[in-house]
Amino acid sequence: MIKNAPFKFSEFENITLKAEVGNHLDKSFDSKSGDYQYLNTRDSLIKMNVKMTKDDLLYLHRKAVDLGFWNWPEEMIGDTSGKAPRYTIAYHYQRKSKTVTVDAAYEADPKLKGASLELIKTINTAIADAADRGR
Repeated sequence: MIKNAPFKFSEFENITLKAEVGNHLDKSFDSKSGDYQYLNTRDSLIKMNVKMTKDDLLYLHRKAVDLGFWNWPEEMIGDTSGKAPRYTIAYHYQRKSKTVTVDAAYEADPKLKGASLELIKTINTAIADAADRGR
């Protein structure tokens, strides 16, 4: 099933993740360039370069496959006021890309919300682990 998936790891290019509240960007990461920036607890913008290994990226690719990322709707919005955190996850491949916007207040499908928050947590953990290795 994985070999016949519409998105193959052999064609993988990069993953991007953005987290924001309203128009305020809290975190962004691009695995291709390694650009990672986030706001720390004192609202200071921290910029660093985080390089993921091929194994990290393969793990994130497989996690997306396991969670059914390719079948998720493009938008899972629950809060239009802009007060809930909103995440944009994008997996880019040579011939295709998949981008999903997830609102932390999304309640229409609890299983889908749980899967999306699990993928976000997994990506954040991989970023943190890669940043720790680079120090």
